[in-house]
Order: sequence, then structure tokens, then C-alpha cells
Amino acid sequence: MSSMRNAVQRRNHKERAQPAQRGRWGVLEKHKDYSLRAKDYNEKKKRLKILREKAIERNPDEFSYGMLSSKTDRHGRRIQDRGNATLSQDAVKLLKTQDAAYLKTKLQQTRSRREKMEQQFHLLNDLGGVQLPGGGYDAKSGRHIIFAVDLNEQKTVGSAPREQNVLASNQGTLPHPGQLDDTDRGQRRRNSISMDPRLVAREEANASQSLKQERTARKLRKRQKEGQESLLKALKNREKGLRAAEQQLDYGRARMSNSVGGINKAGIKWKIRERKK
Repeated sequence: MSSMRNAVQRRNHKERAQPAQRGRWGVLEKHKDYSLRAKDYNEKKKRLKILREKAIERNPDEFSYGMLSSKTDRHGRRIQDRGNATLSQDAVKLLKTQDAAYLKTKLQQTRSRREKMEQQFHLLNDLGGVQLPGGGYDAKSGRHIIFAVDLNEQKTVGSAPREQNVLASNQGTLPHPGQLDDTDRGQRRRNSISMDPRLVAREEANASQSLKQERTARKLRKRQKEGQESLLKALKNREKGLRAAEQQLDYGRARMSNSVGGINKAGIKWKIRERKK
């Protein structure tokens, strides 16, 4: 009979969802959620009531021998022993010596890596541009720079083609303003017109492709330089932290051997009395 009851399709009881207008309040709380929340609230309420009664009925003259061995901090919290074995002073000195050797090794490794990165960074900056005789280079953008003597020579260099400027800078002479006359410009214009259109299109495509490659290489160099700068900065910070930790460890070892002064737990400064010479 029970098997027939289970075979019959029953109605699926669905719970009401949160309305769309109240979606900002989250999922709609069901009865089981309310029961759990109410149970937790009542348990906490009972616990607080018991603690309040204990505080009211507390005897200020109460004493137990456990109070003699227990300790509390300045906030009144009880300090318990964790059961760790107390090491001797010689063992602590040995451990601090091993820690100092580890820090010294790591400091040497970080320093050598930082020096190597600085050399690579300076080498990359030196190779960032192309230097030509009679001119200069821009290490950030890699562009050729030609220095002019006066304003007329600057105008001449600006109007002349780049190949002619590079050739003149290699030879140590720049073109005179009178050398770029209308005859040369007309000859270049006729030569460009008489060229094959397919060759012209090919030359333009090659020029655009080379320009794109140059921009990509410039962006790659810039990204590589920024990455090396961040890595070098991180190495410097790590070296600084290791050096500070090593100094603190050496100071602690010196205090244990009573070779330097310091501040005791009571906040009183003290120092080693030296013999007068």
C-alpha cells in the first residue's frame, strides 16, 4: 500500500520568493531561517543573563591558591603558559648566530643581484639611441639629433631630406641654404612622377611597415625599461629591509652579551660603564 502511495504524483509545494521590488534586501527569509536565528538569539540572551548574575553576586574577598601562580596583563586578561620549554641563553645566542648568517647570505645575494640589474639598466639606457658622428641621439626615443650653429642652418636642416642630413652629419658638413634650389626640387618631382605606380605603392607599403615595426620596438623597449625599474626598486627595498634586520639582530646579540646599553622593561636607560683612560 505504501508503494502505491509513493507512485502517485504529489503536489510540489513551492515557497514564495522575494518580490522584485524588494530584491535589494536579499533572499526572502523562510521559517527555518527564522527558527535558527531565534534559537541563537535566545541562547546568547541566556548566557548574558548568567554572566550578569555572576557579576552581581561576585565576592570581592574571594581567594584561591591558583591566583598566586596566574598572571594577567595590563588589560586584565589572564596569561597562561603554553607549555613551551625555556631555552638557555647559550642556545638563544646560537640560534641568533644562525639567523645572522642566513640574513648575511641573503643580503649578499640581493646586493649582487641588484648590482647586476643596475649594470644591465645602465647598458640599456646607453643603447637606447643611435649615435652618429657630428650629431647626437635621444636615449628615450632613439631619434637622431643634429645640432645647428645658427637659425639659417636650422631652417636648412629642417627642409632637407633625412638621408641628406645623415650623410652631411657623417661627413661633418651640412648643406648650405643655397644648395637646395628650385632646380633640385623640380628634378626630384619629375623623378617621382616618372616612377612606376606599383613601385611607388610598394615603397609606401614598406615605409608604413617599417614605421609600425619601429613603433612596436619603441613600445617594447619602454615596457622593458619600466619592468626593470620596478624590479630594481624592489631589490633596493629588499636589501634595505635585510640590512635593517641584520642590524637589529646584531644589536640583540650585543645586548645579550652585555656589550652595549639599552632600555630595560621598566623603561630605564642604561649603558655599559667604560673604564676611563
